[in-house]
Amino acid sequence: MDRTGRPERPARRVLLAGGFAVAAAAVAGCSTTEAVVSAPGTSSAAGTASASGTSPAPRPKTPAAAFARLMDGNKRWVSGHLEHPDRDPDRRELVAQEQVPFGSVLSCIDSRVPPELLFDTGLGDLYVMRTGGEAIGPVVTGSVEYGPMTSGTPLIVVLGHQRCGAVEAAYKSIRDSKPLPGNLQAIVEALRPAYDRTAREGGSDPVETMARAQVKLTADDLRTNKDLAPLVEKGSLAVVGAYYSLDTGKVEVLTGAPS
Repeated sequence: MDRTGRPERPARRVLLAGGFAVAAAAVAGCSTTEAVVSAPGTSSAAGTASASGTSPAPRPKTPAAAFARLMDGNKRWVSGHLEHPDRDPDRRELVAQEQVPFGSVLSCIDSRVPPELLFDTGLGDLYVMRTGGEAIGPVVTGSVEYGPMTSGTPLIVVLGHQRCGAVEAAYKSIRDSKPLPGNLQAIVEALRPAYDRTAREGGSDPVETMARAQVKLTADDLRTNKDLAPLVEKGSLAVVGAYYSLDTGKVEVLTGAPS
C-alpha cells in the first residue's frame, strides 16, 4: 500500500523484465517452429512426428524407392489400413514455400481414380496430370516432364483404369466412324493408336484391351522421348505403365517397373 492506502503499482523495471521474458519465450517458440518447417524435400520436419503421431519417411530419391513407396501406399488403400501421410498442418507449412515431389502421375480424369488417395500419399508428394484416357499432347507431355527435368523427380507413372469411359467413347467413335462433338474429338484422335493396336490384337473385351494399350503406348512414348530418354538411360528416372482396378482398388503394373 502507498501512503494513501491504495495498492502500489509494480515497479516499471519489473514490468519490463516480465515483458522481456514473455517475448523471449515467444521467440524461442517461433524459432522451434521455423526449424521444423525449414527442411525442403523432407516430410513433416525431417521426421518429426506429425499430428497423427507418425514420422513420415524421407523423400525417395531413386526410381525403385519411389516406386516401392507408391506400391506400399496402394497396398494400404486395398487393405483399408491407411496412414494418410503428409496431410496435417505441419506438412502444409513445410511445402508452402517449396515442393520436391517424388513421383509424377498421368492418369484419367475419372472421379473414381484419384492418384493421391489410391497411393495413400499427401501434400507435396506427387505431381498429378489428369486427362481423358491419359491422352497426351505437347502441353501434357511438358507437364509430365516438369518434375524430372526441373527437380529430379525419379518416377513417372501412366495410370489407366478399368471401365474407362473416355476409352470406350473413343473406341465406339472410331469403330462407327462417328466423330464426337467439340474438343472431345481431340481425345478420340489422341487414342487412335491404341485403337489400331487393339484392332490388330483382338480380344473378348476390346475396350479393356484398348485401355491397356493406351497405357503401354503412352508410357513408351514418354520413356523414349528426346528429353526423358537420357534420364531413363542413366537410371535416374523410370516410366511405369500401370492399371487400376475399380473393383479391387489394386494397381497392376503393365510395363517399366524399376528393379
